[in-house]
Amino acid sequence: MKTDLMRWMRLGLLALLTMAAVPVLAQDEEEDATEEEDEEKDTRPVKERLFFGGGLNLQFGTTTNIGIDPVVGYKIDRNNKWSVGVGGSYNYTRWNAYGANSGFSTYGYRTFTRYRLLPQLFAHAEFNHMNMVGYIDRATARLGRTWVPFLLVGGGYSASLGGRTYMTFTVLWDVLQDPRSPYLRGTPFVGGGFAVGF
Repeated sequence: MKTDLMRWMRLGLLALLTMAAVPVLAQDEEEDATEEEDEEKDTRPVKERLFFGGGLNLQFGTTTNIGIDPVVGYKIDRNNKWSVGVGGSYNYTRWNAYGANSGFSTYGYRTFTRYRLLPQLFAHAEFNHMNMVGYIDRATARLGRTWVPFLLVGGGYSASLGGRTYMTFTVLWDVLQDPRSPYLRGTPFVGGGFAVGF
């Protein structure tokens, strides 16, 4: 009961933070109708509103870790400050140590929103749903798979690599804290990747 209440309180707090982060655009009453029509009409082609990117991780040795996280996003406003997007994720991990040779994979999807606070700094929130090894199947006494939700909130930094290409870094915290999550509570998710058009 207490954990359900805490979960709902966190979701309510997240909803309030999300509403506060969404920009509220106000028009000056003294502007004439033609100026308002020009501001409302967005003539950018779709290819200028889209951005692509993601991350790739490779590690070999005692622990092998191979992962890919592609994303596609869409810039909502004309100033390119607010964007939304979707992405996928796949990760394979294998251990070769102390006579153990075992591996597993995780996969899932995400939806996200970003808002640029400064040209290089942005606020970021995403819902991430991952399928991972996470519980003991009582019928077979083997590890089973389960879907684990994450609601990640934080921020990031983007550095231009020239043209429309950027390197991005994010630090995010999970506000859901699902009990099936394998990650330590309060530990941030630190990530990096590349984007074209962000």
